Order: sequence, then structure tokens, then C-alpha cells
Amino acid sequence: MNILLINTHLNYPDWSEGKLNLTLTELAKAFFVEGGHDVVQTFVERGYTPEEEVEKHLAADLVILQTPVNWFSAPWIYKKYVDEVFNAGLANKALLEGDGRTREEPGAQYGTGGKMQGRKFMISATWNAPSAAFDDPDGFLLGGKDTEDLFLHITSNYKFTGYEILPNYGVFDIYRTLDVPRSLEAYKSHLQKYCL
Repeated sequence: MNILLINTHLNYPDWSEGKLNLTLTELAKAFFVEGGHDVVQTFVERGYTPEEEVEKHLAADLVILQTPVNWFSAPWIYKKYVDEVFNAGLANKALLEGDGRTREEPGAQYGTGGKMQGRKFMISATWNAPSAAFDDPDGFLLGGKDTEDLFLHITSNYKFTGYEILPNYGVFDIYRTLDVPRSLEAYKSHLQKYCL
């Protein structure tokens, strides 16, 4: 299996330097390499070429986005990455061709024009929020929403191009109750359960 790992951490010196996201990226890389899989990586902050990223997506059976959650989303550099890479994949018709509707079939489902069927996408995220903030109908901020709800704007891009969306993985409450060894073991179990 071919794996693409995308690390979208944006460095904020003396506050958020990306060590945990890098550790999770490296764990995923080692997990898949030890299993005999091929892994390529993109560190968005270090730069990329949209056309090369399209090729990485075309070669990958599984794409994993490793991201911190900044203001309830991935850092802004990831939105820029998506705009540039997915626009390149639309322009050359590699990732998708249209939105699924055609003149011959105007009633076809919107979002079914993707060419990436049979491939999978997953998010691994680090959160300041505690896990108890999610799935709680009485929750003040999210009112019962879960992490899948908050990531809909990210996963929809991949579903639109044909990917199957896997359950996301989260490390929560990272500034107060972070247990790195436990989080890493839980991530290995998540990868084993959903990605192989």
C-alpha cells in the first residue's frame, strides 16, 4: 500500500512548535514502513509544488492529514494547500472531472465526479479541547457536535474527489492532561483498526 502523510503544522515560536504533530507523523511513517508499505511525506510549511502533490495523491492508497486544530480548523496553510492542489487536480482532470452532473444526466448526485474511488482519507488531529467537549447535547460550545462534524469542510474535499473517509483520530486536552505514551499507543491501535 502507498501512503501519503501530510503534516500541516504551522510553527508559532515559543508557543506551538509542532513537536507532537511531528511525533504522530513519524509514528505513522514507522508504523506503515514496518508493515512493508511505501510512505511519502509532505510538510506543508516547508513548501510544495501543487502538481507534485497531485501526483502524490494519485499514487497513494491512503492519505493521512496530521494537523493541529487552530480555531476549530486546520491552520490556514492547509486551506491554501487544498486550494492549490485540488485546483491543479481539477485543471488536469486527474482528481476529478466536474461535480458528477452532466448535460446528459443533470439529476446526477452533486459531488460524484471524483476519480479517486478505492482510496482512503483520514485526519489525525491535536486539540486543546478536551474530548468531553464533543458529543454532548448539553455542551455549551458545540451543542452535541462531534469531531467529524467539525472536520466536514476538510473531509468533503476528499469525498468530493471520490475518497472513502475513515474515522479521525484525536489527541485532546494537550495543554493540560497530555499523556504522550498513551496517545501514541492509542494512535497505533487506531491505524491498525482503520487503515490496514
